[in-house]
Amino acid sequence: MLRRTYLFLVLVRLWFALSPSYLHPDENFQGPEVIAGQIFHYPVRHTWEFTNEHPIRSVFPLWPVYGLPMLLLRWLWIGNGNDGEIPPIAVFWTLRVLMFAISFVLEDWAIHELIPSPRHRRVAVLIVASSYVTWTFQTHTFSNSVETLVVAWCLVLIQRIVENPNRSSFLASAVLGFVAVFGVFNRITFPAFVLIPGLQLLKYYWKNPLSFMILVFAGISTTLFAIALDTAFYTPHSITWLDLIRRPVLTPLNNFLYNIDPKNLAQHGLHPWYQHLLANLPQLIGPAAVLLFTRPQCSIRLYSAISGLVVLSLSKHQEARFLLPTVPLILSSIRLPKRKSALRIWLGSWIVFNLVLGILFGVYHQGGIVPAQVFLSKQPDATQAIWWKTYMPPTWLLNGKNEVLTTRDVMGMKGEILLEELEKIATCDIPADRRSNEYLKEKKGTYLVAPLSAAWLDPYLPNKGLDGLRFREVWRYRQHLNLDDMDFGDDGVWNTLTRVIGRRGLGIWRVTKSCPK
Repeated sequence: MLRRTYLFLVLVRLWFALSPSYLHPDENFQGPEVIAGQIFHYPVRHTWEFTNEHPIRSVFPLWPVYGLPMLLLRWLWIGNGNDGEIPPIAVFWTLRVLMFAISFVLEDWAIHELIPSPRHRRVAVLIVASSYVTWTFQTHTFSNSVETLVVAWCLVLIQRIVENPNRSSFLASAVLGFVAVFGVFNRITFPAFVLIPGLQLLKYYWKNPLSFMILVFAGISTTLFAIALDTAFYTPHSITWLDLIRRPVLTPLNNFLYNIDPKNLAQHGLHPWYQHLLANLPQLIGPAAVLLFTRPQCSIRLYSAISGLVVLSLSKHQEARFLLPTVPLILSSIRLPKRKSALRIWLGSWIVFNLVLGILFGVYHQGGIVPAQVFLSKQPDATQAIWWKTYMPPTWLLNGKNEVLTTRDVMGMKGEILLEELEKIATCDIPADRRSNEYLKEKKGTYLVAPLSAAWLDPYLPNKGLDGLRFREVWRYRQHLNLDDMDFGDDGVWNTLTRVIGRRGLGIWRVTKSCPK
């Protein structure tokens, strides 16, 4: 029964991995978009993290996670006799399947290794596998998702070294040195999660200095390689040894200095110190938060989660996804209620919690953005696209179309200003085009991408006036929810939820204007 349940949950994880939900722009712009531009030469957009005078994102962890699969995919594509570049959407789904695979293999394997009790292990694996965080965030291309795996496997390596000091400790130390540096260059928050577990190694390395030297050598070698790779990426010319000595690009240091400056953090939003504990953590683990405080099981995993939570709470900018590494660590460190009635209530609440948030984040959350980009990439006349009240779209999915298509993300721009911007770039309306697809033969076309819940547009969409802008709906996708369009202050709670949920979906309109003859 447990095995069948686990296999079912693995299929659920795969189903969510193959859903085009879009949880946060960082899942594209801090990883796949950068490497896709390097390998496939797609025109891409580099965000401020990469264009800053002191760049804060390393490309070192991006190459093994995304670069190698892309190179393998290109090799297979060319080997099968295909001409031209691989469609970006094929790369997108390949990376989703990859994230599913490494989550399924590495995360679940780490839980197996870290829990000695077979009974507790079986329960822990099922709880982790049934979490919506595992279904959604861990199958998306977040640096936080990669950090979750790195933290888990650092704990595995630490446990192997401490509990089996005579069994391949040299190899484990070398791998730990590499993985630890990889984790730091991936996210500077990584050391917070291994701070307390790492203390167990002090006694071992004091007695085994050779193993410690191997750890240090592996760490230094990996660090030098990562710095060289980053320096080569961010230097506009071919680098020399002099560049590495005099002008090395130290992305983790730049990242740290950026994030300790309150002025920088204020641009992204400031939060109270208890944001992680009282809001973000319950959002991620739901009913398990109750068991964390009432029935915890002390372990290296729990200590790791606590140390990460405490250190990350010192930062004034706190997002829920920053706590992703704590989720499998906490879920594998709780004990289920003993009383059958309490157990039934907890299991019922756990299932409902994960189903609701799994469908919300795994299917509907900004779910139309990726399909919309694929649609625009196939519109021969598209030269201007304005995205209103959505997340920033991943431009690399345009399949080279962005060489002629200008994409503007205007976020929550006021409606009046939006109309003014559309008036400037809209092409002239041709009456014959309203009854056919003749507009596709035109050389230029302006498109507006907006959620169907954007009620402000309603008076303008019927095109009743003879003058002004005209909107022709050419595409819509119903599995899209825009949670950033909540206006409880003006519309009230019920009216806002009715509008956002009842009118869920994303639409694309071709915008034209009346021009003098």
